[in-house]
Amino acid sequence: MTRFSALFLAAPLVLAAPAPAFAQTGLAQVQAHLRAVQTMTAGFTQTDARGRSLSGRLTIKRPGRIRFDYGRAANMLIVGDGRALTFLDYSVNQQQRWPINDSPLSVLLNPSQDLSRFARVVEDNPRFLLLQARDPRRREFGTITVRFLKSASAPGGLILEGWNAIDAQNNRTVVNLSGQRFNVPVADSAFAYRPIQRRGPRR
Repeated sequence: MTRFSALFLAAPLVLAAPAPAFAQTGLAQVQAHLRAVQTMTAGFTQTDARGRSLSGRLTIKRPGRIRFDYGRAANMLIVGDGRALTFLDYSVNQQQRWPINDSPLSVLLNPSQDLSRFARVVEDNPRFLLLQARDPRRREFGTITVRFLKSASAPGGLILEGWNAIDAQNNRTVVNLSGQRFNVPVADSAFAYRPIQRRGPRR
């Protein structure tokens, strides 16, 4: 599963259709939440379409920094250092890197951006809000839908609950968060990582 699913987190960001007028309030609420949360930590569980799961720890520090630590069992990381998003799979010595702005995760990492350019609210009710990013003209990029629970005590009145991602082959990856903590101290060193040492050709 999981390595393909993890890579989807770094797939190119896709543009959504323009948000309808009724969704502007929801977009404004998401924007307020992002601006109110400088740091966040949570547990995560990532599940693919076959029901296979991996769990780990998520750390966010805005703007631009994020870390998915899958633990020793999976031996891989996804780390955003403010400029780029790096996927590291130590078990197979694989490392790939993308600009953060080309990832759907940029929706969550840059509180100053104009969400209406690339996302739209697809559902907004008293319990939760769904924010979707996709481009109907470029379906090969798939779709990501971010879920927020509504809570008056949370920053901006929202709690990031997780997201669903569907790729061009209609494979679904679901990420659920738990134990969210907001605006806790997070050191910059939390986003450091050990680069994979590539072996040269044998002589």
